[in-house]
Amino acid sequence: MKSIIGKKVGMTSIFDNNGKQTAVTIIEAGPCVVTQKKTTETDGYNALQLAFGDKKEKHTLRSEKNHHAKANTAAKKHIKEIRDSESDKNVGDTITVEIFAEGDKVDVVGTTKGKGFQGVVKRHGFHGVGGQSHGQHDRSRAPGSIGGSSYPARVFKGMRMAGRMGQDKVQVKGLKVVKIFPEKNYLLISGSVPGHNGSIVLIQK
Repeated sequence: MKSIIGKKVGMTSIFDNNGKQTAVTIIEAGPCVVTQKKTTETDGYNALQLAFGDKKEKHTLRSEKNHHAKANTAAKKHIKEIRDSESDKNVGDTITVEIFAEGDKVDVVGTTKGKGFQGVVKRHGFHGVGGQSHGQHDRSRAPGSIGGSSYPARVFKGMRMAGRMGQDKVQVKGLKVVKIFPEKNYLLISGSVPGHNGSIVLIQK
């Protein structure tokens, strides 16, 4: 499995030779440093630990400095462990956007935008009561009955109600790599990439 950590920069549009417009998300992917390699013999499974983004020295613990020093690199902000990743990489190796090619299908893992506490209309798509009549002036976005009467005398688990919305870890599959700029470490991906601008995402193939 090919993987790289990146930062969502924003969105733009590009045009092909026929003048067709494509909306793309710009991701600054890598370079990532391999800071640890786990094997079946030593850890019970195969994995690579990738690090991305420089971290200020004053915010770095001594244990972090020593850990990253083994890979001959400065301390990094973001660390992710990739299971069943490329086995030909060793500690200290660098992974760049060039592991992908234009036209590749990739999966992107990220954290969605947080929406805060929301009602049932926004959170679950309820339609409300529709038309207002007979004095119903404040029920248009209300959830309605939740089924709690003398029987079953409780609210069933999983009932769709108001609550915190967003800020969930999601994986979007089958996104297309439209263009690559190796000199800037940019990946241009067509499709819905989760998260706000500046959020950290994991791109896998």
